[in-house]
Amino acid sequence: MNPPGTPSNLAIARRILDVSLPLMGSMIGNLVLMLVDRICLARYSSDTLAASGPAVYTAMAIVGFFVAVVGFSRSCVAQAFGRSGHGDAAYQAAIGIAIGLVLAAAMLLLAPLMETIPSLSSRPPALTRLESQFLFWSAFFGAGMTFNMALSSYFNGIGKTRITLVAGLIGQAVGIVMTIGLVFGRFGLPELGMRGSALGTLAGTLAITACYLRYTPAEVWADFRRVVFDKGVRLPEVMPRLRKGFALGVTAGVANFGNAIFIWVMAGLGAIALAANNVNLTVSYLGVIPLLGLGIGCSVLCGNALGKGDFDQVPRIILVSLAIELAYVAVTACFQIVTPDVLLGPFGLAGKPEEIHHASVATAKVLWTYSLAFVFSMTGQAVLESFGITRFVFGVRFVLMWLMSIPTIYLMNQAHVGDADYLPTAWVIGSSFEAAIGLLYFWRIWLAVRRRQNEIVLARAAA
Repeated sequence: MNPPGTPSNLAIARRILDVSLPLMGSMIGNLVLMLVDRICLARYSSDTLAASGPAVYTAMAIVGFFVAVVGFSRSCVAQAFGRSGHGDAAYQAAIGIAIGLVLAAAMLLLAPLMETIPSLSSRPPALTRLESQFLFWSAFFGAGMTFNMALSSYFNGIGKTRITLVAGLIGQAVGIVMTIGLVFGRFGLPELGMRGSALGTLAGTLAITACYLRYTPAEVWADFRRVVFDKGVRLPEVMPRLRKGFALGVTAGVANFGNAIFIWVMAGLGAIALAANNVNLTVSYLGVIPLLGLGIGCSVLCGNALGKGDFDQVPRIILVSLAIELAYVAVTACFQIVTPDVLLGPFGLAGKPEEIHHASVATAKVLWTYSLAFVFSMTGQAVLESFGITRFVFGVRFVLMWLMSIPTIYLMNQAHVGDADYLPTAWVIGSSFEAAIGLLYFWRIWLAVRRRQNEIVLARAAA
């Protein structure tokens, strides 16, 4: 029996789904846009297919840093909403928007530098030129994504995730049409190939920005004017928030660059393994990207509970979230194991030599191990963010991924150069380290709940 006034597990599940399902819908929309983008590049030419993996991972590693720094605003809004309601939540959102504008401007200034990154590699010039085109324009859509994260943090933090869904779906629809049009030269648009992929993403990002600007309430903008022009918040009040957001940004960068390094390490297994891995990358997204919506929903509800000082609710929210997430993993695992050809076909498997087909199918059948590990690492990180325990998140990710996982996989791959059959084993090894990260995160959550620890100190709105 639950104590009087305490919601049942069913009520918690309903609340999680109410917050998370729109976010999952938005994530699925992002996935569809990503899939359309990868299919377009795969069918445009073999060069754009080969360049798309390193270019996209490198871009998102850099963009992910800025987005994650700003994204900490969601936890601040969630705690403020749980503590005091809309007033303080709007004030925290205004601070986040100010930070987001500054970082979006910094992202734009990086465009020329990002364009030079591919030249540092030893890949063929034909590929690095394409990667440079994408990375230059990724600074522009990255700036838009950074600002959008600041705006969406308000709606997500107060649980109005349907607005996030509507904005996301509109932006994704625009992005899909513009990507197809600009890559292939359809709908009266110029044929731009790889550059068109980035510009299509930029168009969708700006559409999302327009939606958020339309729905953001006047109360938030009034607080924003006070923060920016009337000095309503002092720098000492913002710096702790920036430090915690910076730790999340570095964590995102470390994780995304680690994923990029994983792709490059897989190339050491030979051309067959590299081609098979590129085919499987998109399928792996099917197993993890929709889960991000559930993780964000779990984080928001935990933040609301922490804002109220209700630490005992946190473990129950986490357990119900895990049950839903694991059910999703079970469904996707069935498709990956039973029908891998159906999943892999649209993403470059059709027409490939038998060796690539064999390696791709064998790898698809073990992708569920990464999805399972991701449930715990992603949920653990999201909940620790709601506590404000971000340096631990970074430390664990850096040590286990960069000092242990990547060196281990690299050394083991060196003993299997040219052996494409080793690719599934490499994925399982990487999944094992990801699971270890998740276990450490959950241990830290247990410790924080036991100690009644909350490291988010919120600046209060001026009267």
